[in-house]
Amino acid sequence: MDPIRDPEENEITHLHQIGRLDRARVLEIGCGDGRLTWRYASRAASVTGLDPDPESLAVALAERPAALTDKVSFLTGDAARLPLADERFDVVLMAWSL
Repeated sequence: MDPIRDPEENEITHLHQIGRLDRARVLEIGCGDGRLTWRYASRAASVTGLDPDPESLAVALAERPAALTDKVSFLTGDAARLPLADERFDVVLMAWSL
């Protein structure tokens, strides 16, 4: 059983306070299994999740809510060498990625 992270919702509350996520194009570096992604993605215009671990991304894809299929995509990659040559984003998130 996975531990419940952020049961008081402090993480997402602060994220919404400091980041302008409404209708934003978001790049989430180190998205892992999408744990944080699903908590803000409905507010964003689009989300691209990037993670070096294909197994974590497989979990994220499997758990992606159907309503977010057209809005959230995932890429396997490294933040030092972004596989996004011409993409533009309004917000870049890194949580628990270092």
